[in-house]
Amino acid sequence: MVGYQNFIKDKELLKNFEKHSKIAGVIFLILGLLGIFFPAIMSLTAAYFVAWLFIFSGITIGYHTYKTDKKDWLGWLKAFIYLLTGILVAIYPLPGVAALGIILAVYFFLDGFASFALASELKGQKYWWLVLINGILSIIIGVIFLASWPFGSLLLVGLFVGISLFFDGIVLLSMSSYVKKLEEESNSSTSPQTS
Repeated sequence: MVGYQNFIKDKELLKNFEKHSKIAGVIFLILGLLGIFFPAIMSLTAAYFVAWLFIFSGITIGYHTYKTDKKDWLGWLKAFIYLLTGILVAIYPLPGVAALGIILAVYFFLDGFASFALASELKGQKYWWLVLINGILSIIIGVIFLASWPFGSLLLVGLFVGISLFFDGIVLLSMSSYVKKLEEESNSSTSPQTS
């Protein structure tokens, strides 16, 4: 609770948090809606994004190995594995989506538990229940992913990432609104009284 008290006393931090939470919240809402209405496209986009991350990582590891120790066969092997994985996911994105399905199941469980921890820290504050609901939804999504894996991953990856992003956007916008109210209350309590 000490961290929270320091947070609400730092006016510059409040102002930055309110502004950037609103921007991030709107972006998350838009991305969430895209994932909800076009889940297969969101799933394939996520697979291609991961593929390019692996390809870029493989190139970077290969470059590093070339520049530091050309005889380091483990460095070359690691670069090859990253490149091969990235290329295979780019060529065959559906197995990549299935792999993302299991990874996202783990992510949603972790996100749910993190939301529970944050909700317990914010308990008693306005909107703390939204963080709790986000955590419950994340756990439910994780269970659904595990129950339908691997065949349901094509639709589920995009759909549930979209739902999660949508609710994260709502939480960010709500917290931004609450922080703005805190900032206004702080400004009104510190402004000199006129008689």
